[in-house]
Amino acid sequence: MSGNLSFLAGRKALPMIREGGLHPDQVKIVTGAAGGPKCLILNHLDGAIFSNWFEDREKSLFLLGSSAAAWRFASVSQKRPLDAIDRFRTTYVHQHYSLKPSREEITGESIAFLDTFLGETGVDEILNHPYIRLNIMSVRCRGLTASDWMGSLLPGILIAALSNVISRKSLGLFFERTLLYNQREIPPFFSMNGFPIRQVPLTEKNLRQALLASGSIPVAMSRVTDIPGARKGTYRDGGVIDYHMDIPFTNDDDSIVLFPHYMNRVIPGWFDKKLSWRKPSSSNMENVLLLHPSEEFIKRLPYGKIPDRNDFKRFSGRDNERMDYWNRAIKESELLGEEFLDAVESGKIRELVRPLPE
Repeated sequence: MSGNLSFLAGRKALPMIREGGLHPDQVKIVTGAAGGPKCLILNHLDGAIFSNWFEDREKSLFLLGSSAAAWRFASVSQKRPLDAIDRFRTTYVHQHYSLKPSREEITGESIAFLDTFLGETGVDEILNHPYIRLNIMSVRCRGLTASDWMGSLLPGILIAALSNVISRKSLGLFFERTLLYNQREIPPFFSMNGFPIRQVPLTEKNLRQALLASGSIPVAMSRVTDIPGARKGTYRDGGVIDYHMDIPFTNDDDSIVLFPHYMNRVIPGWFDKKLSWRKPSSSNMENVLLLHPSEEFIKRLPYGKIPDRNDFKRFSGRDNERMDYWNRAIKESELLGEEFLDAVESGKIRELVRPLPE
């Protein structure tokens, strides 16, 4: 069994893994990428990592994600992660919309989705998990981007996108990074640099709002306002700045940042998706171990691709076909979880790991 999952490691992580393999206690941080339905291909990999590999863990583990990654991590942070992962998968796959859904319809579906996979006890379980510390990224909007009126929002988004082409740092003029963190323990990335940032403790009163804000796609969804404990204002998708998490994760020389990902490229921000030259800082990636489906695996999937948000339009009016496709792709992803466990438990990861391209 090989060839389905690729392992790419940064400058510090690579020699550690090649010399000693990979062990659960080496991992201090698990991070993830925004990307909507793309995360479905990681479903069984998440299950293998969090219900099996980390099962006996005692040391604190810091999870960091925006948008879909934050929602994935909210699932694995619950008391019975496999059950929560299953609720997440089932609810995500069974989303359905009218032919031309409004922002209100999409937002309402997202709220219902959130309520389903969190259930009655999810918030308490996340905040009080024995070793997992969930951290969520969102952005507080400035100027035109803070409005839900399209006459302001669309020009604001366009100006931000054009400014980003010139300099990624210009996004700080339009958005304020917001880290919503588990206050039981300050995370290693608490004071991340690069953009204006505010840190907000997660509580029973704001965790649902934090997750909703983190996944509230500009234009497509309604803004989230006035998160309890946070500065007043408009909050939207954390992927605007932190699409694939290009941040200084940790200063440790002997810890690993595990990054289960759906692709082999790390894209810093949402507006960078078509900017092939925009790459993460090499220093931020030094401790990262990136796991991603191989090209061969993806080619064997139905339609030769992983699920993505365009499938809602591609299968418009044919939800059953979309659900069948997504479920078949998810079924195939069992191979990713099996291959990860085989690689780390046998030690074969030492031969499989390759340098993360700079």
